[in-house]
Amino acid sequence: MSDLHELVSRALAEDVGSGDVTSAATVAEDARAQGVIRQKQAGVIYGLEAAELVFEMLDPDVRVGRLAPEGVWRDGGDVLSVEGRARALLTGERTALNFLARLSGVATAAALAARAVEGTGARVLDTRKTTPGLRALEKAAVAAGGAVNHRAGLYDAILIKENHIAAAGGITAAVTSAREAAPELADTLEVEVRNPAEIEEALAAGAPRLLLDNMDEPQLRAAVEQVAGRAELEASGRVTLATLGAVASTGVEWISIGGITHSAAALDLSLLLEVSP
Repeated sequence: MSDLHELVSRALAEDVGSGDVTSAATVAEDARAQGVIRQKQAGVIYGLEAAELVFEMLDPDVRVGRLAPEGVWRDGGDVLSVEGRARALLTGERTALNFLARLSGVATAAALAARAVEGTGARVLDTRKTTPGLRALEKAAVAAGGAVNHRAGLYDAILIKENHIAAAGGITAAVTSAREAAPELADTLEVEVRNPAEIEEALAAGAPRLLLDNMDEPQLRAAVEQVAGRAELEASGRVTLATLGAVASTGVEWISIGGITHSAAALDLSLLLEVSP
């Protein structure tokens, strides 16, 4: 990832500032250390490159070794080995763990969501509800966990939502304007709809995908029957891990769930170091 070096550099600057005063005061400058980052709960690891880069930026001679694959569900165990200057490893410990725990948490949430819809034909999508500045990393973690990336931002797909429709003067006007303004993105065009009348208007306007907003299961089933394959359908709003299976069983092709990024719990990881005098 082209901007990973910049992200890690900013994270280190935030944490280290003018220097790690504790490590400088308590650890000999020439001391060396070795250690292992360990996964302490079940889940999917992602973010090893970021963690490695943290240590490499602090100690160019550090040796790191991957002990676990990314994107694979595992019960726990060793993840990454490190060996280098003790001060550097201590200074980088929290930043490396922050990247790895956060991204592994997202990958784990995505994996759980993908498991919840297995066998239904539906796929789980992420959203733009990501940590500012970390979207590319978090979306990569989503993909590693087995869910699907939706649009990367406002620039690569057309998603006409309620406020766009109101501003444009209706669904038909919004779709027509969008097709004319960005014909190269016409295949990505999606329209938010709330009821059968809006579904018909969006279909008549030629929308290839409909976003079924905050519909309950009976409403979703009715929408699937009404559309009858004339457009792809995405369920969105108030979807949780507990309700994913039921929503998937309605027949929609896609289910977007912001929780796999904005509410993912950090995976429990730790770094145990042994310092050599």
